[in-house]
Amino acid sequence: MRIPHSLLPVAAALVVATPALAQAPDAARARDIASTCANCHGTGGMSRGIVPSLAGQPKADIATKMLEFKQNKRPGTIMPQLAKGFTDEQIDIVAAWFASQTSK
Repeated sequence: MRIPHSLLPVAAALVVATPALAQAPDAARARDIASTCANCHGTGGMSRGIVPSLAGQPKADIATKMLEFKQNKRPGTIMPQLAKGFTDEQIDIVAAWFASQTSK
């Protein structure tokens, strides 16, 4: 198939944008995943107890800790069990969501 010269910029933009769109997490999905953490880490990641708050923490730190729990490389009470229920993609999405929340 031959693309007319006038459409080349559009075609190029679609090729470049497609991977970014495919990887962009849906905000509602991220919030839904994060809601499973609310019992311990508080609504929006703001803990009111001894469990650490997640809101505003660096995405890389949250993701690393979750993966360490998932791989039994980090000790914990319930987190090693819970982390196993998340895919690596879900961990990345939820880490980004918590990182984007304001810590008050």
